[in-house]
Amino acid sequence: MAYLTAVRESTIISVYASTIFGAIIGILVSIAAATFVQGVQFFTNLRETSQLLHLDIGPFSFDPAVAIMIIIAGAVIVSIRKVFKVGRWHGPADTIYVAHQDIEPIDIKTGVASTLAAFASACGGASVGQYGPLVHFGATVGSLLKRALSVPVRGNVVIGAGVAAAVSAGFDAPIAGIIFAHEAVVRHFSPKAMAPIATSAIVAAAMVNYVFVLPDPLVLRGEAPELLTALLPVIISSVIFGFIAVIFMKSLRGFAQLNQRLKLPPHQSIFIAVLAVICIGALVPSSLGLGTNALAALLSEPQSLQFVIGLLVAKIILTGACLGFGFFGGVFSPALLVGAASGAALSRLFEPTMPGSLTSALTLAGMASVAACVVGAPLATVFIVLELTLSYEFTLITLLAVVVSQVVSTNVFGHSFFDRQLMDRGIDLRFGRSQLGLSQTNITTCSNTDFLQVDEHSDVGSVITSMRASAQTEAYCVSETGTFLGKTNINLLLSKLPSASVMSALERSPLILGTDNSLNEAMEKAATFVGESIPVVDSEAQTMIGVVTEADLFAAYLKVQEDVRLVEK
Repeated sequence: MAYLTAVRESTIISVYASTIFGAIIGILVSIAAATFVQGVQFFTNLRETSQLLHLDIGPFSFDPAVAIMIIIAGAVIVSIRKVFKVGRWHGPADTIYVAHQDIEPIDIKTGVASTLAAFASACGGASVGQYGPLVHFGATVGSLLKRALSVPVRGNVVIGAGVAAAVSAGFDAPIAGIIFAHEAVVRHFSPKAMAPIATSAIVAAAMVNYVFVLPDPLVLRGEAPELLTALLPVIISSVIFGFIAVIFMKSLRGFAQLNQRLKLPPHQSIFIAVLAVICIGALVPSSLGLGTNALAALLSEPQSLQFVIGLLVAKIILTGACLGFGFFGGVFSPALLVGAASGAALSRLFEPTMPGSLTSALTLAGMASVAACVVGAPLATVFIVLELTLSYEFTLITLLAVVVSQVVSTNVFGHSFFDRQLMDRGIDLRFGRSQLGLSQTNITTCSNTDFLQVDEHSDVGSVITSMRASAQTEAYCVSETGTFLGKTNINLLLSKLPSASVMSALERSPLILGTDNSLNEAMEKAATFVGESIPVVDSEAQTMIGVVTEADLFAAYLKVQEDVRLVEK
């Protein structure tokens, strides 16, 4: 306890403590990331080098190993769902949401179960990504350590450190990991948050480089073309990249909505995804799994237009079917492959008039553009390219493509796929933490019981006398059972005879706030209100709970603003 008190009271000690904590998170997340990546790679190699007899029927090449592994993966996922009692898998969207508020913490059990489900999906050959689950697992590890060690570091900082470590370890790109955590998840830059987040990312990258020695995920062919030469083709292609990203994200949502409408039990739902993997995998084997080898092939050597277009269409459909019907994983890896295939296909249009190096540039630009649109992290994606290629020229071309495509996808679809997932759940992050805080603050936390209550049998004269005694100009009529009957004020009472019933002096349609109203809703309703106070009534029982004044609303609003300031300073 003395240590925790010292940490809270000393800024320097707090920074060092959070930095050490970030390093611990970096070590643990890098171990998990390395295990995840190497495990998936092992099963991918096992599937692709299978010696089982292939059955070729026309354009289809049926591989029994694909069918066996995806069926096993489906069974494992159904078992995980039952054992952990998971209703919905958790991913980056949940990480972003938790980083923006303190009311609903990360569900540790569901986070672990989701990571296991993603690992099983990727190992089985489902068209899913690995980075999204690693990002959420990093946030889960950070939150778990914070609870276990009672570390006095803000939850959003802990989550940011876990996310940065996951991206850093996955791509061997610590700078991109730091930027991704701030840009896509935490969504603000804070001096207090920088130390643990940066330390976590750097330690994770060091572990990957010197302990696990993971292979580089990206190898480019040739040199980048001159920016002036590539300017027009890149701009034209980038607009198309933006629309392809929109198509990809709409496909993901469309398959998920179709599954919801069908209302199938989990084992039947995932059976559809298994069939999709077997059938589409037989036609386009490169669309299976993470697509790492297919991505490397697109970036390292020219591919036929037929192969590229087939891969593009198959990857979009198969990813939507897998994620929509029961498998779980990320969307970043599929988005990389979809974007790379788009760039490789578009490069064919400029081949007669442009240098061959444009193919690599457009493939890389498409890869980064579609991925940036999907995850809502343009700067982080550009830095991933910079750290992986160490090419300033390629990075400039990528930056141009990302900016143009982001404008298209943001205006047509939204900020990112994750933000759209949250909006589908009624969570809107477009206006930041302040708006979310106002929406999460229930109006009952602002109400008080300092009001004049009268019963339905009171007469006007006695109510006026009570008002004088309590120095109030409004009164609330409540039945013997506590049901709210109405509101009156001094002007209405003076217009009636003293012997008249108070029921004859009630407002016909007073402004009422329900117990299910948020502070944000209350402020919107009270925007044109004139009077002393507003009644708060139980939304179901219609009983009187209390009242709120304009001063109460202002005080609650200022408290939310102060909480946000403390988080972001």
